[in-house]
Amino acid sequence: MLDAMRVLEAALLCAEQPMQIRDLRTLFDEVVEEPQLRALLEEIRLRWADRGLQLTQVASGWRFQSHPDLARYLEKLHPEKPPRYSRAVLETLAIIAYRQPVTRGDIEDIRGVTVNSQLLRQLEDRGWVETVGHRESVGRPALLATTRQFLDDLGLASLKELPALTAPGNEGEALGQLLGGDDAVAAELPFADVTVPHADTEDLTPTPPAL
Repeated sequence: MLDAMRVLEAALLCAEQPMQIRDLRTLFDEVVEEPQLRALLEEIRLRWADRGLQLTQVASGWRFQSHPDLARYLEKLHPEKPPRYSRAVLETLAIIAYRQPVTRGDIEDIRGVTVNSQLLRQLEDRGWVETVGHRESVGRPALLATTRQFLDDLGLASLKELPALTAPGNEGEALGQLLGGDDAVAAELPFADVTVPHADTEDLTPTPPAL
């Protein structure tokens, strides 16, 4: 199986997108069965565990990515600061991620503030949120949920890998840490105690770093 492992490594290293099991099986004309293929992937994952790259399963399939421990070094090649997401974005996205499927009305009830349609549209345009159905109630409001792209961008295979909540109502803080580990932003997110007396007007535009 050494050749099979080499083929898998080459395919995954050269792939621009995560590869699903069915795509990897085509490399071997479907001769290699799925359990055997998963065993090979696991062996590759273990072989690369102590290297600069690691094999990871995300929602869309398998991919190689840089090891998290090396982020502080690789960031020197691109020294720009990671985006700081507004409180409105994190709280709205967190509600959808942890309580999906939800309607816009559900989000507004939880946050206690009107949700700007542009904010939801930007989350959809980014590929993180989509409409998955409609609630059978007055007006049949759209049910919102996160996408595979959302999980892929966060390096997760499923929603079960979202950070565990340390306390009820900490969704915004947990998601803020996962999106960038920005303590300054996370500290602004007392998710359960948000009271904003006006309509929500914040968007996905990164907040400029403090001087």
